[in-house]
Amino acid sequence: MEVLYHFFHRNLEELLKCIFRSLLVMFWCFEMTRFEILMPVCFSSFAISVEGLSKIIINTGQDIFIEGCDEDNPYVAKVTRLYENGQQMKAVVQWFIRVSELPVNKLKLLGREPHPQEIFYYECRNCDNEVNVESILRPVKVNHHFLTVSLIFLQISPGTPQTPRHATPSIPIRSLQTQQPANILEEARARLHVSSVPESLPCREQEFQDIYSFVESKIVDNTGGCMYISGVPGTGKTATVHEVIRCLQHAADMDEIPSFHFIEINGMKMTDPHQAYVQILQKLTGQKATPDHAAVLLEKRFSNLAPRKETIVLLVDELDLLWTRKQNVMYNLFEWPARRHARLVVLTIANTMDLPERIMINRVASRLGLTRMSFQPYSFKQLQEIIMSRLNKLKAFEEDALQLVSRKVAALSGDARRCLDICRRATEICEHSAADPSSTGLVGMSHVMEALNEMFSSAYITAIRCASTQEQLFLRAVITEFRRLGLEEATFQQVFVQHQALCRIEGLKPIGVSEGLAVCQRLGACRLLLLEPSHLGVLQRIRLNVSQDDIFYALKAD
Repeated sequence: MEVLYHFFHRNLEELLKCIFRSLLVMFWCFEMTRFEILMPVCFSSFAISVEGLSKIIINTGQDIFIEGCDEDNPYVAKVTRLYENGQQMKAVVQWFIRVSELPVNKLKLLGREPHPQEIFYYECRNCDNEVNVESILRPVKVNHHFLTVSLIFLQISPGTPQTPRHATPSIPIRSLQTQQPANILEEARARLHVSSVPESLPCREQEFQDIYSFVESKIVDNTGGCMYISGVPGTGKTATVHEVIRCLQHAADMDEIPSFHFIEINGMKMTDPHQAYVQILQKLTGQKATPDHAAVLLEKRFSNLAPRKETIVLLVDELDLLWTRKQNVMYNLFEWPARRHARLVVLTIANTMDLPERIMINRVASRLGLTRMSFQPYSFKQLQEIIMSRLNKLKAFEEDALQLVSRKVAALSGDARRCLDICRRATEICEHSAADPSSTGLVGMSHVMEALNEMFSSAYITAIRCASTQEQLFLRAVITEFRRLGLEEATFQQVFVQHQALCRIEGLKPIGVSEGLAVCQRLGACRLLLLEPSHLGVLQRIRLNVSQDDIFYALKAD
């Protein structure tokens, strides 16, 4: 038994040693294989296929074109290394930048007028210098001299002369200066004009700081984001954003923050919401395209990683008017900034506080995080401060007159633009009554009251005051539905539901559909409403032909 035990013990030891040696060999082979897989294989050259040509050899140290967002102006780079990482071919490149891509503050440092085809070495710590081989278009020839290089195509085909793409007619320089104000009232009228750029934006300091911090942080961090700015008309939304952009551009010029590209579009200036794609693409790249093609190009630009991509700040004013049935325009504007490689900051301005939830429901609310900013209507003290800031110590108004116009406008809407218009009209009335011996030369209470009566005593206001109870309720229903939708347009059916609810609130018997259509047609005949052709019936669309302020004033006075 002892001999048998030793025999089995000795054989078991040999067996275990063999198994252990086999495991070591397998593990060593596995590690070597894994090492070979992970180690990139470098090359000195490789072949690419170019459309219309045979295969072309690309070598390290060669200058090349790389596919970009603009087909007419691809990226230019120099190949420094070629390697294969797994199944993917990669190229490490040194980037060049075109004159059109240079920030203005850097272009000034050149001290001369650069050639249109001149390019410059580009180095940035945030720049991705690795590209896929598939993105290489073809080689180019670059003449290197000093720190700049000039760009020459490798294949240049002769062609017929063409009209310059950016040729535009010019306007002769004004030979005479604009006329200077002749008196204090003219000076006041010029300063109170809505187009006049004030030295400061009073009463919106906190909103300014919040928007500035939001955009600045996105530019510095090379990230994207979207801010939804809402508030009733005339509360300083657009003016505040413009001042923020001006200060950020100054900071970029001083190299305090990275440079950025600012683009502005306005829904009021578009015939169709999809034109937003066309305008954004043209202002971004100078490229013209149809709305569908522009949407595809923008989708590609904001989805893919691209070198030398600087942050884009996009201001979309009057967002309410970009409403479409599928809501694809608004959705893209809210969704693009959330993408990883977009580097897009979108500032949207609208009159409705909860437009994303009302129009796009959970599609945006659940997926996208929007930073919100609400501009409240100006109080009478704020309106008075705005006027005094515009006048800038110019003594043109009596103090009581300023208080009167500020309180009147604050009670209606808090619209600063309406307040400025009334004050300007009051200066004209005062100027025309200067011959009166009792006149002090300043805008007083009587001048402001006359201007207020003119502003709120038009034929439209008279028509609203003389309208029947049902017609006045219908106008109120139109405004209520507009605010519910966040739009300036609704169907008769939508307004009629609001009208019936108002009838119940006022203790009146709701009218029928046919009578409601008759009420709508009468308001359209008075030009208080703009209506689609009547054969559409309850589906005809309705728009106001008067301002909501005028309706509020007429109904309050009534």
